[in-house]
Amino acid sequence: MIGAYAISTAQHAKKVLGLFFDTVYWIIVGPAKGKFAKRASIFEQMVFIGVRSVIIVFFVAFFTGIVIAMQSAYQLAQLGGTIYVAAMVSVTMARELGPVLTALVVAGRIGAAITAELGTMKVSEQIEALDVLALNPVRFLVVPRFLALLIMLPCLTVMSDLVGMVGGFLVGVYNLGLNPYRYIDVSFEFLVWRDIWTGVLKSVVFAITIAIIGCYMGLNTTGGAEGVGKYTTLSVVTSFILIVLFDCILTGVFYFSNM
Repeated sequence: MIGAYAISTAQHAKKVLGLFFDTVYWIIVGPAKGKFAKRASIFEQMVFIGVRSVIIVFFVAFFTGIVIAMQSAYQLAQLGGTIYVAAMVSVTMARELGPVLTALVVAGRIGAAITAELGTMKVSEQIEALDVLALNPVRFLVVPRFLALLIMLPCLTVMSDLVGMVGGFLVGVYNLGLNPYRYIDVSFEFLVWRDIWTGVLKSVVFAITIAIIGCYMGLNTTGGAEGVGKYTTLSVVTSFILIVLFDCILTGVFYFSNM
């Protein structure tokens, strides 16, 4: 039983990697063949993924920054280092919570939407219709969503970092009574470029994960309307697990390589 499950998981992993390499192939080779994804489709997905996710990402990041500031202020006050709340918020948001929480929000919203949309097309045989019209489903459906996520998730992550810092700033200045100029100075004194680009790199990996898992689940949906719901749920759960797993791996790599 366990062996069969392991084999099934390995097969799915192989197919997911195959979809990823096929997507990269169409991104690189497609323009040379004159068969690149339509720009209109890419921009449409960018608006759906990025612009329409701004509000929810804003509120999640804002309140996360407030929570970090309030939770760390109590402990740091006992050590006489309340001012270092600024550093705690900025570094934590940039390196960890900014990219991870943004990815989880986008996976829940966009990953589910991608799977549901492609899954509905699959069970209604619209995917087969594309094959009849000699339109490669990966080039026509996957590439625009992949590129849009690859562009917009890092942008949302940077916005999340800044908004979280603003939330921490409000707590530090108006609740803890810290000097606003000193707060900003300490925030950027401890926040280095390494913190920022490691968070952005994580967001790139998370974007690839969300796009490929969402598209894979959608393109392999079976079982009619009930199957669409099942695969949509499976897509979100799988994306959540992989985001946390890849975050752990990347954090370990950065930690042990002293990056």
